[in-house]
Amino acid sequence: MLLAQPRGYCAGVDRAVQTVEEALTLYGAPVYVRKEIVHNKHVVTTLEERGAIFVEENDEVPEGATVIFSAHGVAPEVHAQARARSLKAIDATCPLVTKVHQEAKRYAAADYDILLIGHEGHEEVVGTAGEAPRHIQLVDGPDDVDAVTVRDPAKVVWLSQTTLSVDETMATVERLKRRLPLLESPPSDDICYATQNRQVAVKEIAPECDVVLVVGSRNSSNSVRLTEVALDHGARASYLIDFAREIDEAWLAGASTVGLTSGASVPEELVQDVLAFLAARGFTDVTAVDTAQEHLTFALPPELRRDMKAAAEAAAARSAG
Repeated sequence: MLLAQPRGYCAGVDRAVQTVEEALTLYGAPVYVRKEIVHNKHVVTTLEERGAIFVEENDEVPEGATVIFSAHGVAPEVHAQARARSLKAIDATCPLVTKVHQEAKRYAAADYDILLIGHEGHEEVVGTAGEAPRHIQLVDGPDDVDAVTVRDPAKVVWLSQTTLSVDETMATVERLKRRLPLLESPPSDDICYATQNRQVAVKEIAPECDVVLVVGSRNSSNSVRLTEVALDHGARASYLIDFAREIDEAWLAGASTVGLTSGASVPEELVQDVLAFLAARGFTDVTAVDTAQEHLTFALPPELRRDMKAAAEAAAARSAG
């Protein structure tokens, strides 16, 4: 067994999940969450059991109730809808996604054409595009490049969804630059540190693996990318699973080395379940392959922190009285 490190929860996911947990503790159930807080089946089910209610849109939330926006970010119109329904909105958007939103607004204000590299329909892309819809054009991979049109080739910039394959994104950028030599890049890389780190770790183990197992849900863009990265860098096979019970033992037939990692929205307990499953089938020699150290943390949303502080002060006052 080759166990990729880092893997699993990133700082943005940890913050988003903790936001829902703290909101349930502070306000009590139910707390409404627009879209899946993160793209992981186990996480969503666990939070539902605690009293979170997941909805698709704000109009499904009772007027005046608490709603949490997912880690993937939302368009400005979603905030406006929440205000119109007097919802108590808590924004759990990952700060790295917020950074891309700010870049989009800044370049739109300067009247740039913005080429947003990402997957059509993904929640993060919808949210970012909503910041400057008249300026943003989606580029869904290298094959979309030929259809790109811009007003001024000297005023065009590319941005990207944070959870893409680094290699595919740069292939798209290179193809764009052949068509638009003056294309500008964002001030800093949009693909998040955790997405990149997990891909680097998989690239390290893939050449030695007969099979790479990626723990993650099918609607998790960064998890899907990990299976593709494994195949692109030498693994003979790669499979995406939510739970250990989904492993087909036929995948392991004849395999001498199995690699294991997990997407950025996957709790470590699911990885440990897979390790136990494989150990019971003879894969007991586990080597951790560590390619990066991660220490980044994000503060909880300010709306939630204010209410937590007020509740703590009120409790202290009652205790003193």
